[in-house]
Amino acid sequence: MRRPVRRALLAATATAVLALTFLAYLNPHTAVDLANRLWACF
Repeated sequence: MRRPVRRALLAATATAVLALTFLAYLNPHTAVDLANRLWACF
């Protein structure tokens, strides 16, 4: 795969992951649930 195409796919993937993370935190229940799951590990 050519370098510009690979770089564009990597940038698009990173942008999609960041957008999904941001959308998940718009719901307060999701943020609290994730924090509780993380806290339960300790």
